[in-house]
Amino acid sequence: MATMKDVAKMAGVSTSTVSHVINNDRFVSDAVRAKVDAAIKTLNYAPSALARSLKLNQTHTIGMLITASSNPFYSELVRGVERSCFERGYSLVLCNTEGDEQRMNRNLETLLQKRVDGLLLLCTETHLPSPAIMSRYPSIPTVMMDWSPFEGESDVIQDNSLLGGDTATQHLIDNGYTRIACITGPQDKTPARLRLEGYRNAMNRAGLTIHEGYEIIGDFEFQGGFTAMNSLLALEQPPHAVFTGNDAMAVGAYQALYQAGLKVPQDMAVVGYDDIELARYMTPPLTTIHQPKDELGELAVDVLIHRMAQPTLEQQRLFLTPELVERGSV
Repeated sequence: MATMKDVAKMAGVSTSTVSHVINNDRFVSDAVRAKVDAAIKTLNYAPSALARSLKLNQTHTIGMLITASSNPFYSELVRGVERSCFERGYSLVLCNTEGDEQRMNRNLETLLQKRVDGLLLLCTETHLPSPAIMSRYPSIPTVMMDWSPFEGESDVIQDNSLLGGDTATQHLIDNGYTRIACITGPQDKTPARLRLEGYRNAMNRAGLTIHEGYEIIGDFEFQGGFTAMNSLLALEQPPHAVFTGNDAMAVGAYQALYQAGLKVPQDMAVVGYDDIELARYMTPPLTTIHQPKDELGELAVDVLIHRMAQPTLEQQRLFLTPELVERGSV
């Protein structure tokens, strides 16, 4: 593999001149530039990204650590992050933890060793990033997306899940439903707890009773919604409407209703959360709370780049406002 010294020797110039031609950071005469370009083409020379990153102390690479699942929300969020990185001249290195703490910390160490310029974290609150690892790389800016699993100086971007849960439930109340259940997510996750709290707030404000068995803890996955809806249908007095803590569980709930011979919304109204792309293609299309995934990804990348440029800024905690999207399931 050709080196910069090989190019300099063939062109009859110094290595610094070759560097100036490649980086276009200093005047080089057209004649000398032509010699260097010809040597680069002849030798098929490619500048070393590693050497350049060591010299500039920048890799133009952003690392992202995510606990992915079958929930389409994550793939849509990553798509927005990757698009934003590309538009801003950065590459994205993605690592999936699959909910495993040991794998998460190993991936975290790998990303930081590869000298990423910044880090985006979307993890779980039960498996915390190792403080020991984070302390070894104190200069790496970090932005937490959606969940905030540890206290620190990282910037945090979150969905206002309390408002979203309240809005979803209030929409059902406004449409005349009184027997309303909630299929919530795992209670070790802040968004799930807040969406459940929003449901309770709306029910209490309306003076409605939350019957025994109407609150079921799911797992934010398709199967969890399917299982939870079957449990609700088995009650002596099943609900007439359900708020599901995310759209993936709403898909599972739809399937349970279909297998039971029931129709949405005639027999059961359903409101989801996230507004994944699949929601508009369900039968009927799902009424849901829109979580701005593209905006979340774009904002996270912009906040991280801003933090990289000004590392001494105070910690930022930003909230995105969820909005109701009315379709055919209520």
